[in-house]
Amino acid sequence: MATEYWNWQGEHVVVSSEVVADVLAALGVDASTPEKAALALAEHQQSRWRRTLPATVVMREGWTPWFAVHLPHGSSAEVWVDLEDGGQRRDIPQQDHLVEPEWIDGVQVGEATFQLPGDLPLGYHRLCARIGTNPEISVSTLIVTPRKLEPENLHRTWGWVLQLYSVRSRRSWGIGDLHDLADLAAWSAHDLGAGFVLVNPLHAAELAGRMEPSPYLPASRRFANPIYLRIEDIDEYGDLAPAERDLVRTLALQARALSEDSTALDRDTVWAAKREALQVLFRVQPSVGRIAEYGAYCDRESQGLIDFATWAAIADVHGPEWSKWPEELQEPTTPEVVAFRNENPDAVEFHCWLQWQLDEQLARTQARAKAAGMSLGVVHDLAVGVHPDGADAWALQNVLAPNIHVGAPPDAFNQQGQDWSQPPWRPNALAETGYAAWRDLVRAVMRHGGGLRIDHILGMFRLWWVTSPERPTEGTYVRYDHEALVGILVLEAQRSGVTVIGEDLGTVEPWVRDYLTERGILGTSVLWFERDANGKPLAPERWRELCLATVTTHDLPPTAGYLAGDHVELRNRLGLLTRPVDEELAVDEADRDAWLDALRERHLLSNTDGEVARIVEAMHRYVAHTPAKLVGVALTDAVGERRTQNQPGTTDEYPNWRVPLGGPEGEPVLVEDLPNNQRLRRLIGALNI
Repeated sequence: MATEYWNWQGEHVVVSSEVVADVLAALGVDASTPEKAALALAEHQQSRWRRTLPATVVMREGWTPWFAVHLPHGSSAEVWVDLEDGGQRRDIPQQDHLVEPEWIDGVQVGEATFQLPGDLPLGYHRLCARIGTNPEISVSTLIVTPRKLEPENLHRTWGWVLQLYSVRSRRSWGIGDLHDLADLAAWSAHDLGAGFVLVNPLHAAELAGRMEPSPYLPASRRFANPIYLRIEDIDEYGDLAPAERDLVRTLALQARALSEDSTALDRDTVWAAKREALQVLFRVQPSVGRIAEYGAYCDRESQGLIDFATWAAIADVHGPEWSKWPEELQEPTTPEVVAFRNENPDAVEFHCWLQWQLDEQLARTQARAKAAGMSLGVVHDLAVGVHPDGADAWALQNVLAPNIHVGAPPDAFNQQGQDWSQPPWRPNALAETGYAAWRDLVRAVMRHGGGLRIDHILGMFRLWWVTSPERPTEGTYVRYDHEALVGILVLEAQRSGVTVIGEDLGTVEPWVRDYLTERGILGTSVLWFERDANGKPLAPERWRELCLATVTTHDLPPTAGYLAGDHVELRNRLGLLTRPVDEELAVDEADRDAWLDALRERHLLSNTDGEVARIVEAMHRYVAHTPAKLVGVALTDAVGERRTQNQPGTTDEYPNWRVPLGGPEGEPVLVEDLPNNQRLRRLIGALNI
């Protein structure tokens, strides 16, 4: 953890002793007094000598790292690797490397050094050690990762960037769903030549009570939100009895009427209708083959699925905030939780079944995108963390830090700092568990897509830990083993054939971007933030090649709104500015003028053309002139929407994540309207990719 850092204004900040003590407490270290801190430090220094093997060893293919084995002084050790695929065991040679023994707990402990071979296959292996003639075997995790991700068929292409919930059709139930996504992807690929569609995180939200609107504050990142299901696409829909089918059709008509509202989405009403319909479908007797397919899915997801479904079933009874449940239900392994699961098998199975339906529709969506000609297809988005009262926070308490929130220190756009309320990974606990939770997560989100965007990928290197929710500035950076986290990400991506994009915006240490490039992970470039050393717009030929380049991002207004200064006006109205609004407007106007001048210098915009649609087209042409492998176009920009999807630093002060797709006048824009939208076609034509 950092005890000092440099802030966004270049000022040196010393972290307070109170923050230091609070962060250490979340890591299981009592440093509340100088005496306790000294004891904790001594314990930490001795702890490595008390264990035979490191908790986890992570290496890249071709590397030959050394590692230590601790054993009674004078003893010998037999060390080997059991390969993931069950192949022949690999014996590990000891190195002639003298390390003086230490007295630990009254026993002299020695340290033997071993070297791993460079030809170990990729994967998750068992590192084993036997000391002397002791029959007991010590085991830890050995992870061999690729040197670099070499994504297949990564040709330069463009694609949509969108919030799926906002992209509705006349057949969806008041909110965009996976069938809408598949339709949009297929049409965009065939008619417009799009290579991908990047969607907001589709992670699971709480299903009891008010549904959290932010896709970046999910209940679980491993599982998905059933609100995105298209009811009529579920196989059992065809087997409904007439009365049941009439009920589902009535629910559909009621929900579809919500698509006429262009002001705000109503997730709770939509989910109430969909849940009633899904419960009808859940009671349909499936075929023998469907039963087998469902069983195979449950076998694959194993205990993680059971824990998630159990959390959801308990939440249906006691509410979504598990910290307010009866104490005996607040741990996933208590006898009372096991008893609840045994006494409510249908309630638990319903939530397992929902995830199976999502798995099938996600797979079908990617298949349709690829069949229509997309080179990548769906690019999913991985949120930074999870809701503190959600399923993952309940099931993964052993690897998440208590009483700490992830956030961001003050920066130019969020000058009061941010508290994202999410509990962070405990880096020490991840290592102790072989990074199992991280492995399960990235494997799941990559399963049905051609790409994965990692929101705030800097969190794999360091995260801002907030110790006081009322004051996001009260915190510090905690570093992670990026070689392990990124290595596992690259390993799973290579196995899945997935391209990885890291959202590396904000305060970025220069070596971090170099490291990500070295591992084959694309970066992110946003026009408004791309500046040269003098603060001027960065010439397009100087942009990175290995990146996703866009004009805007979901935390800013669509480009039409940004050009009008909507983001300054909104932040001023909500009290989020730390300098006078006139000063903020002047800086913003100078910023816009600089970009307009850059467009005119490149002859992408005439001196007399001030029409917003033409400026938006010119900005996208500018991005298209960069060497970026992937060019993203916000669907909101293509249809002329001005309203922002999210204003950081707010919850209900602004309707974050509830704004449906609309046109320049706020009128609803549905999927069926897109093929005839001339504004959209002009913008895509301007890309010339």
